[in-house]
Amino acid sequence: MYDYIKGFFTYKSGTSKGYFVTVEAAGVGYLMEMTSRDFASLGNAGGEIKVYTVLIHKEDKMSLCAFTHREDRDIFNILISVSGVGSKMALTLLDEFESSELIGLVIDGNYKELTRAKGVGPKLAQKIILELKDKLINFSTREPIVIETSKIQNTQAMEDAQAVLLSLGYDRAEIKAAMSKAAAGLDENSSAEDILKKTLQILSV
Repeated sequence: MYDYIKGFFTYKSGTSKGYFVTVEAAGVGYLMEMTSRDFASLGNAGGEIKVYTVLIHKEDKMSLCAFTHREDRDIFNILISVSGVGSKMALTLLDEFESSELIGLVIDGNYKELTRAKGVGPKLAQKIILELKDKLINFSTREPIVIETSKIQNTQAMEDAQAVLLSLGYDRAEIKAAMSKAAAGLDENSSAEDILKKTLQILSV
């Protein structure tokens, strides 16, 4: 329903129940929950702010979650599609891991590392790996996006990274342009996580 909200950063509050920010846009104050990482990066209230949003609709209430980067919002949406992972757990995972790191763990099947996140036990970690891996690389059978003069063009890591970016909603032209810029700092030994980290940094600008 909401892609992003751009408005005046009114105030923020951190409590035992979570981290919240209020943004006023067109006379309406939107109260949104964030990761502690994004919360800390905002600094003091005041001035204009743009956040990417997700509307959470439950039987008893509706709420908004906000992210300063689009890729975090998109990973959050995929996380909450896993049975047993609610918005709080998804925010916890994105607090513990950067998006590219989390994707890398999923692709590698490293469920043990996922248990670093508070409340994530081995069974849930394995479930997240199992369900997310299929969702993230479900574009892998499509024709590869050709990145000219790239040493990593034909690697599995490149194909996995492209599939993840497509599943996050980026179009092929965006991916090609961003990966072409990122390729200068990558080589044939770069992992999918390395490729995603550099490419997402470019796409988030």
